[in-house]
Amino acid sequence: MRIGQQPGGAHGSSAPVLSDRVTGSGPIATLTRRVLAYIALTKPRVIELLLVATIPTMLLAHRGHVDIRLILATLFGGWMGAASANTLNCVADADIDKVMKRTSRRPLARAAVPTSHAFVFGVTLGLGSFAWLWWQANLLSGALVVATILFYVFVYTLGLKRRTSQNVVWGGAAGCMPVLVGWAAVTGTIGWPALALFLVIFFWTPPHTWALAMRYKEDYRAAGVPMLPVVATEQVVTKQIVIYTWLTVAATLALIPATGVIYTAVAIVAGAWFLLMAHQLYSGVRRGESVKPLRLFLQSNNYLAVVFCGLAVDSVLGWHPLF
Repeated sequence: MRIGQQPGGAHGSSAPVLSDRVTGSGPIATLTRRVLAYIALTKPRVIELLLVATIPTMLLAHRGHVDIRLILATLFGGWMGAASANTLNCVADADIDKVMKRTSRRPLARAAVPTSHAFVFGVTLGLGSFAWLWWQANLLSGALVVATILFYVFVYTLGLKRRTSQNVVWGGAAGCMPVLVGWAAVTGTIGWPALALFLVIFFWTPPHTWALAMRYKEDYRAAGVPMLPVVATEQVVTKQIVIYTWLTVAATLALIPATGVIYTAVAIVAGAWFLLMAHQLYSGVRRGESVKPLRLFLQSNNYLAVVFCGLAVDSVLGWHPLF
């Protein structure tokens, strides 16, 4: 969800943070800036993945039926979990956020919020997420959110991110958890379609992230983060992007037995488009051309959105699966 930040696909933005848009020095302006700073800690744009992944998964789990109350309750609980993970990530990464140009305006990097307050805020959101999902859905969905927060903070942020170029490969598992949470909220279990969707996001994360890191590798190098584009040649990186793109598309096709003709058509067409973009990037690097990896990063977001939207429409119609 990302729960939490997608480990790379959402490493921040160079755009001004929300609180920078508030002018004035009166008490209202000061309070507004403080509130917006806390909101910025949660990385609102990152949580878009929560919406993209959770809703279609819940619709597939309850194929042909739409339980608006449960969907909204799960989204709110998931949002709190994602906000918790992102806030605690900001606490752990405050030192490198100050070094990287794209993240230097984050609240903790510019001391807009005390670190201790941000920590309490993140922990409170996490506890609230668990309690809310247990109350509104079931214990399994709440437990999965807690596991995701702990994995994202301790395994990815504190363990892998600064130590290995494979950080986003394994750390990306945190970003796959919304599908398991959504499925569990509906069924109280974890079914094989949820695991297939987990793999879709798991394999999608490296090409999505490495394309961004190719564009901003000097930022990562300055911060001492060994992203693959920092430690490997562009040809090696783009070859890995192609491999993981193929794995992503294969995972989407593995879900076809649980879906209908709409999802099948969308997965095939969108997959061919995603593969074409990845191969074009690889071919450009091999030919020594000036490439634009950020284009693949941006379009990979569209690819994932299209696939999951296709799944949502297919699930709502409730037609019989193909197999």
